Amino acid sequence: MGQLLNAWRKERNRDRKAANINTEEKRAPSHRTPGWRLGMDDSASFLSGLGFACLYQTAAVMTARYFKKRLALSIAIARSGMGLTFVLAPFTQLLIDIYGWQGTLLIFGGIMLNLVPSSMLLRPINLKYSQDSPCKNKGNESLTHDKHSAAVTDHCDENSSKERELKGGLGQDYIVTSKCQSTGTAGCVVTVDSISLQRPEKDPFNSKSSEPARKTESSCNNLQWAKEKPKSQPAPSNQLLFHLSLLKDPFFCIFTWSFLFSQLAYFIPTFHLAARARTLGIDNMSASYLISVAGITETVSQLLSGWIADQNWTKKYHYHMTYLTLCGITNLLCPLATSFPLLMTYTVAFSIFGGGYLGLLLPVLVDLVGVPRLHSYLGFSSFFAGIAAITGPPIAGWLYDYTQTYACSFLFAGTCALISPISFFFVPLAQKWKLKKEDGLSIITT
Repeated sequence: MGQLLNAWRKERNRDRKAANINTEEKRAPSHRTPGWRLGMDDSASFLSGLGFACLYQTAAVMTARYFKKRLALSIAIARSGMGLTFVLAPFTQLLIDIYGWQGTLLIFGGIMLNLVPSSMLLRPINLKYSQDSPCKNKGNESLTHDKHSAAVTDHCDENSSKERELKGGLGQDYIVTSKCQSTGTAGCVVTVDSISLQRPEKDPFNSKSSEPARKTESSCNNLQWAKEKPKSQPAPSNQLLFHLSLLKDPFFCIFTWSFLFSQLAYFIPTFHLAARARTLGIDNMSASYLISVAGITETVSQLLSGWIADQNWTKKYHYHMTYLTLCGITNLLCPLATSFPLLMTYTVAFSIFGGGYLGLLLPVLVDLVGVPRLHSYLGFSSFFAGIAAITGPPIAGWLYDYTQTYACSFLFAGTCALISPISFFFVPLAQKWKLKKEDGLSIITT
């Protein structure tokens, strides 16, 4: 899009210069460029940026709602296309040469409009699970849900118990809590809202008699639900999409700190790698080859890091910290690369570690705050990270102007990458704080 806007700006500036010359020579106001045309560039930049921002966050949140067991790999697949953007530059230039910037904009607009029917497939999920006690299905439980019915089957041993609490009134919701202990499954809590159960109807001839709510114990074999009534309920008033109280949440501060410094450092090597190669006497073709290798390596690295994180060998934020630390060390060693083979080695190493931590950004946030609050946390933290992303390259450019060497830019990027994972050392303290807060609330309610 930058090449398109540059081509657009060149033609606009050409018309503006022609208008200025005509104005100076002929003093004819009719040759001046219209004001609406002068603002089209800024409007296109604003609208495209706004659209991509909304598109990224919505797709990320919906992906997190759909996938549980393979969340990291699914996010890595969704983000892997970002590493292939090096193909977009020559493709865009080819389209501009053939169709001009007007036709190229129409082609890209048609490609983006294909996301509209594909986004219609992202339908909401009605059944919700308790986020405090996640349960892994290993063949012991099966859940079937369609348009007309929802069935929940739990296989437990003899010691398992199921409690059903029926709240009075036909319009009330029913909450079923199922605790089961079996091989590989312990402490599973399933909460189903807005589901009507089959129960005997009241005697129409004896309307005065009112039966109290009963607590029944069902068998451990299965639990059959009746037809579900899909109804859209308004969101509770206490669940806001944006609230300044997020700043008091330690998990938000931990993630935002890391996200901010990682984005502050990420774009600097990408922008200054080719320039540093040219200062070392490397030709432009070889310098562009470094960028292509970086894009391919980053794509493969994201897929591998997502698959490794889903194996649950350790916590996801541990992988995230490791990738960030190695990325910072790699950037600090970049000034030592003074030849093309050494620069290629740096490019591959930086792309591996950079793609590794980029693929785990969303899974780490899901582990910290959960899926229900993901939209607000991701949006607010992305705001600060976006400011850092547009601030990092100008700071690196100022360092080059001051020192006349790109080594300081890579040193600055490496320092920011090493500062980024420091906040994750406070995750255990934040978890203890959360447990104390929940215990205090439970004492107050009881």
